[in-house]
Amino acid sequence: MDFKGFEIIWHNLDYLIFGNFPGGIVLTLLMSFAAIVFSTILGVFAGVGLTVCDGFLRKLLVIVLGFLRAIPVIMLIFWTYFLLPVLLNIDVPAITTVIFALSLIGGAYIGHSVHAGMVAIGKEQWQAAFSLGFTKSQVIIFIILPQALKMMLPSFVNQWVSLIKDTSLAYIVGVAEFTFIATQINNRSMVYPTEIFLFVIVVYFIICATLDFTVSVLPKYHLFSRKK
Repeated sequence: MDFKGFEIIWHNLDYLIFGNFPGGIVLTLLMSFAAIVFSTILGVFAGVGLTVCDGFLRKLLVIVLGFLRAIPVIMLIFWTYFLLPVLLNIDVPAITTVIFALSLIGGAYIGHSVHAGMVAIGKEQWQAAFSLGFTKSQVIIFIILPQALKMMLPSFVNQWVSLIKDTSLAYIVGVAEFTFIATQINNRSMVYPTEIFLFVIVVYFIICATLDFTVSVLPKYHLFSRKK
């Protein structure tokens, strides 16, 4: 390892962060945020559906979620990149197709986490709420989901971290996110791959560790506030 390799990182730092804006680290963060938000929304609806639906609708939901979980992420990105424009009959930006693919796969995993969390609450909670006159939607929103959230969070964080790392697969459709930019710089220099990709590892670690720390601290702060 040569310290001169880190000079390349320093000289290209703006490009690594912003790329041809939006790009680089900024684009990775934007795609990660969008994928996390959309996958969580999809996952909550899917998890609720698994819990309250029965018969054909539930079987269909299980099949769809199982199919999405079985597909390699890189293949779904590739498929959506070519299929979405055909299905919608419009040009769909590559960034949009990546976010769409990550949201689908993330939503499938989160859906099962939500279902497991809701089932863990127990039927007694449902029965007690129904006896007080709550509707099914009110029971889910005000009784079940708030209690299940604490159990869901670790699984949510694992999936969110996976989504952040999976944004690096956007290179297959030419999206200039952080890893893509780092690879470009490495291909130009062809001398310091260790230093360049060590920097990539450190940045991804900081992003994922920050997310993990933030989510772990927020519930403690909330509980402290309630006691106070």
